[in-house]
Amino acid sequence: MGREFISLFENWANSYDDTVVGHDLQYKDVFRNYDAILDDVVKRSGNKVIEFGVGTGNLTAKLIAAGKQVYGIEPSQAMRDIAANKLTEDAEIADGDFLDFPSPPFSPDTIVSSYAFHHLTNEEKREAIRRYGNMLAEHGKIVFADTVFKDRDSHMSAIKNAKNRSFSQLAEDLETEHYPTISEMETIFASEQFRVAFQKHNDFVWVMEAAKL
Repeated sequence: MGREFISLFENWANSYDDTVVGHDLQYKDVFRNYDAILDDVVKRSGNKVIEFGVGTGNLTAKLIAAGKQVYGIEPSQAMRDIAANKLTEDAEIADGDFLDFPSPPFSPDTIVSSYAFHHLTNEEKREAIRRYGNMLAEHGKIVFADTVFKDRDSHMSAIKNAKNRSFSQLAEDLETEHYPTISEMETIFASEQFRVAFQKHNDFVWVMEAAKL
């Protein structure tokens, strides 16, 4: 359920915000246009939002600033602590993950996430989408920003490129985490009665907007 990666985020928490602004060369391309990516998620979101994988609260802060009601879910205690210090009392952040989480205090019209959904296997992704479909109000939608590849050849090319540039940590991430392809995500969403569209933001990250049918 992605919790096998919690230690990674516990260790990354204090430097995560430096990484997203480009201070870590290995991940600079992954986080290129980071603010614009988060802004796109906010723009596509409704008014009652559940956010999975809050991290240090960067997307959460933008959602709140846009006047949205937000219920956040984050499995890393270190990340939750940083987010709590960054955010106002307008945000509630609970301990949980994409599949194991407390019941939200409202019926959401949008479920969002950024840079996190790839921690689930494809089977877990489908189970998560099924649950979200049951949670969402009529005409609700899912808006995820995440690393997705056009196809497996593109994925392999990204790994090769990372190794050629001596980006060993990035290469390891690309080889061990569960990055999907566009067609895999289309199949997962369609199987749970969602219509999905993709917007590419950099060489790694796409915003996926899936509308409940």
